[in-house]
Amino acid sequence: MTFSGLNLLGVLIAFFVSFISGAIWFGPKTFYPIWMRAKGIPSGQLTTSQNKPVALFGGTIVGVSIQTFTVALVVTSLAHNNANFGVKDGALVGLALGVGIAMFASLSHRLFGGESFKVWIIETANDAINLTIAGAIITYFN
Repeated sequence: MTFSGLNLLGVLIAFFVSFISGAIWFGPKTFYPIWMRAKGIPSGQLTTSQNKPVALFGGTIVGVSIQTFTVALVVTSLAHNNANFGVKDGALVGLALGVGIAMFASLSHRLFGGESFKVWIIETANDAINLTIAGAIITYFN
């Protein structure tokens, strides 16, 4: 199934893989405890005013959807203009968008907001990884 040259199955699979990757990345046995301590929340527990599942998961779903669709637009456009555009190229585009835009667009916000490099790295490295994977998946399905 395609939409303006986008393979929607590839976009959907890339979305699910990115969402699952984020769940693993921020899991209780991976970076969540380190991340919470770095944010100054030693208990690792958000307050009831911070922990609103509909907002947390709804916002995450919207954000990952937009990121994945954006990567899809870029890699599909590049692939249509280059017959030799392959999965490695798609991954490289995802990595460039992840590091060059997703990570560094937020650096000054985090630093001026008083957060540490550690918090920034934990939060945004996952975006870069997910966009890299999404670029590869979407290119494969295109």
